Parts: sequence; C-alpha cells; structure tokens
Amino acid sequence: MNHPKTIPCDRRTIDGRFRKADQFLEAAETIREFAGEEAEIGDAYVTLCIHSGIAAADVICCVALGKHARGQDHLEAVALLGTVRPDGQRLGQALSALLGMKHRAGYAAEPVNADQRKRAWRNAERLLSVARERRVGM
Repeated sequence: MNHPKTIPCDRRTIDGRFRKADQFLEAAETIREFAGEEAEIGDAYVTLCIHSGIAAADVICCVALGKHARGQDHLEAVALLGTVRPDGQRLGQALSALLGMKHRAGYAAEPVNADQRKRAWRNAERLLSVARERRVGM
C-alpha cells in the first residue's frame, strides 16, 4: 500500500475540524428531531453523520499523529486512523462503517434503512466523543 497523503495539523486545524464534526452531528440530530418521519430524511441524516465522523477522525489523527489524511481515498484515512494509539483499530472500524454508507446515502436510488441510520449515529457519536476527549487532553 502506498503511504497515505497527509497534511500537518496545528491547533487551528484541530479546532476547526472539531467544530465541523460537532456541527454536522448537531445538524443530524436537529433534522431527525424535526422530521415527521425519520426515514424521509434518512439519507441526509446519514450523510451528516458521515461528515461528522470524517472530521472527528481528522481531529483524532491530528492530536495523536500531528497530521491527518488528505485526498479522496477514504481508505487511506481509515488506515491512518488505525495507527492511532490507543484504540486506533476500533476507531478505524467506526470510520470504515460510516464510509461504507456514503454511496448509498449520497448517490444511490435506494435509501438507507433504519439499521444504517442507527449505526451511522452510533459510529459518528463514538468518533466525536473520542475527538472531544483527546482534544481536551492536549
């Protein structure tokens, strides 16, 4: 495997990516709360969870490694997150699960289902929680 493309991080990057992760997940919660039927907004909801997870993963990598993945190959981001200690493997699995829903939520004719909505929230929340903990511990 090629070495992932990365970009160095500073405090501004960490804070900015964290704000985005938090905003995306908060927006997902808001649209779910105000939707008449959760399934009607499922794709938008999952897409927001995915973007939250990506930004949170960047924060985690920045704090632990001083860099985050850059580019369109999300597998490189998963691999880089997997090198974070502790729990990189588990965190990489959470990001991978989110990224696995990206095509269906954003591009496919078939909408995401209730299980995918639940998993998207759980994985995004897990990544954001870890990002918050590690950012505070800097």
